[in-house]
Amino acid sequence: MTAAQADLQIDRPTVADGAVLWRIAKDSKVLDLNSSYSYLLWCRDFAATSAVARDERGEPVGFITGYLRPDSPRTLLVWQVAVDEAHRGRGLAAAMLDALAARTAAEHGVDTVETTVAPGNTASERLFTAFAERHGALLEREVLFDASDFPDGPHDPEVLHRIGPFAL
Repeated sequence: MTAAQADLQIDRPTVADGAVLWRIAKDSKVLDLNSSYSYLLWCRDFAATSAVARDERGEPVGFITGYLRPDSPRTLLVWQVAVDEAHRGRGLAAAMLDALAARTAAEHGVDTVETTVAPGNTASERLFTAFAERHGALLEREVLFDASDFPDGPHDPEVLHRIGPFAL
């Protein structure tokens, strides 16, 4: 953790965090925004496989939502990663990802991380490539959902990034 992250705490989200996580996702202008209801449910039902970064006041300033793949329970699927604009550029996303991977490895035996990244999302590309390098893990990429798979208008394809196995 860097000096800029020293005043931050990374832990599990709670239902009380749901509204702030929705706002951070909305303000990102990059993420596919889910309903506010979905963020509340995520904080309730998937807190064990998600992470929130809190500032010195305990307010959420970043989050990762994730879940264990039902057909591959040692795989953590990272759904969304977002950092509040005022806290970007400090390595917070990487710190959250490392903390979440370590926690889910210890609690659930996770040894693989998957996520999807739209072409051109260089911040996510860098985040997950660096994670693989830090942990000496293989990174494989393949298109998971083609643009034509999305029924609601133009959408970039989603490229699956599979990182693992790794040991933390």
